[in-house]
Amino acid sequence: MKKVIATDNAPVAIGPYSQAIEVNGMIFISGQLPVDPTTGKFPSGGIKEQTEQSFKNIKAILAEAGLTTDNIVKTTVLLADIAYFSGMNEVYEAQFSGIFPARSAFAVKDLPKGAMVEIEVIAAR
Repeated sequence: MKKVIATDNAPVAIGPYSQAIEVNGMIFISGQLPVDPTTGKFPSGGIKEQTEQSFKNIKAILAEAGLTTDNIVKTTVLLADIAYFSGMNEVYEAQFSGIFPARSAFAVKDLPKGAMVEIEVIAAR
């Protein structure tokens, strides 16, 4: 019933979870930190660069499932500081063509590894 989706083109899970799970045509992608899978580090720069890297990771997982950002129906964006919202939003908007998915965005106290942003996604076939 559940199918694990995993790729070397996105960071490996840093805990007891999968990069993504597919069930009944829905793909649930775990929160993606802005970790470059080749270096294991965050990109240089600030919130825009980190948001871009999180989306690169999301796109790699979607590609492994044969999907694109057009299949995304819901996102949740976690920010280490609400002051990052504008910069994140600028990069976020450029990731989609056509209809934007539903979204929640929250400022949280801390994110793993000191990240500025983490993005989780639900996509549908």
